[in-house]
Amino acid sequence: MEAFYTIQGEGAWQGHAAYFIRLAGCDVGCVWCDVKESWDAKAHPVVSVEAIVQEARQYPCKIAVITGGEPLMYDLTYLTEELKRAGFRTHIETSGVYPLTGQWDWVCFSPKKFKKPHESIYFKADELKAIVYNPSDFSFAESFINSMKKNCKLLLQPEWSRQDKMMPLIVEYVKANPQWQVSLQTHKYMNIP
Repeated sequence: MEAFYTIQGEGAWQGHAAYFIRLAGCDVGCVWCDVKESWDAKAHPVVSVEAIVQEARQYPCKIAVITGGEPLMYDLTYLTEELKRAGFRTHIETSGVYPLTGQWDWVCFSPKKFKKPHESIYFKADELKAIVYNPSDFSFAESFINSMKKNCKLLLQPEWSRQDKMMPLIVEYVKANPQWQVSLQTHKYMNIP
């Protein structure tokens, strides 16, 4: 769908320069998705892996973040091999509803209530990022802890349009459950993509 050089705005790598590669196509259907234009893969041109990597090489950072839509709708083996060959760290942001393909240095797993994750994501995720839209999302987030690898970072992030209502609840939850951390969409505060 698009690619751009920016600052990673959320999660464990927040604040780092990163080249984002947003793949079109998603069938998860989050009502609060802020990139709904990514859902229809046919609405966007097909771009070769070689062209994607060549564009990424123009920037000084060496972190490539594959996001979507839902990037795991595709086999990402070749894309990640070529990015690694070009010297990039490969990061993915995924709901985990499809089998994990590709070679990853960092896996951000952000499960959604709308579609069950594929079991291949649990022991590969470096970061569990749960979006808090309603108070019930805390128990949804907790339901994954026993399936994750031991050193997985646990992050709670308010959904942007409900942050005023959810942030006080998240703060109190993290204070009571310090294995969790707060994640913010800092790119929205910085007004960058």
